[in-house]
Amino acid sequence: MKGKVHMQIDILSLFPEMFVSPFESSIVKRAREKGVVNINLINLRDFARDRHQQVDDYPYGGGAGMVMKADVIMRAVKAVRKEHSQVIYLSPRGRPLSQALVRELAAASHLVLLCGHYEGIDERAYTVIDQEVSIGDYVLTGGEIPAMVVTDAVIRLLPGALGAEESPEEESFTGGLLEYPHYTRPQEVEGLKVPEVLISGHHQNIERWRKKQALKRTLLQRPDLLLERNFDEEERQLLMEIIFTREEHDGQ
Repeated sequence: MKGKVHMQIDILSLFPEMFVSPFESSIVKRAREKGVVNINLINLRDFARDRHQQVDDYPYGGGAGMVMKADVIMRAVKAVRKEHSQVIYLSPRGRPLSQALVRELAAASHLVLLCGHYEGIDERAYTVIDQEVSIGDYVLTGGEIPAMVVTDAVIRLLPGALGAEESPEEESFTGGLLEYPHYTRPQEVEGLKVPEVLISGHHQNIERWRKKQALKRTLLQRPDLLLERNFDEEERQLLMEIIFTREEHDGQ
């Protein structure tokens, strides 16, 4: 039985068919079936008023490529905007997507995701956009894949989206650190053994080991995440151990 819908996501795209398969799988599918989120795919061409449903045109002043029309975008956004909507334009010049930003977006009740194409959008369309979001410093064909990334990341944080066996609280970036290593059966694979601490049954030691490994992995792979971190006393001690001792194996 479906419960209360926590979020409405409207996606404005020239290619709404791209979303069908990704949104019919895994956690996103289950969240939709449970009523945690309602996703509406909207074709921007439906808001073009000429018989050819033209959504782009040549740029004033000349130049390569085409520009998405402001009037089409404005009509589309105004058709779905509500009082508390957040209209997001997926743009390479936008605010970088981070777990902190995902948490902000997950707190909204209604997201409108605008997928750009061609050389971008008419500057006047920004009057109906609340913020721009980028998933990275690289070029994609359009905003559809970034919209999928944002949708997936946000849905994971909605109440009821994850099953009892899944938790968003211990995943990478949630606590400002990369996630600690995971192991499962068998205990030995091609001579590689599970760290002894994980099969010891000593929960306090296990938690300390996991915190230490998360700090170590973050220090080695994403040291930038530690620059503004407020370390607690245990974390400072563990970090000193990592820096001033040499471990031959993560489990030691």
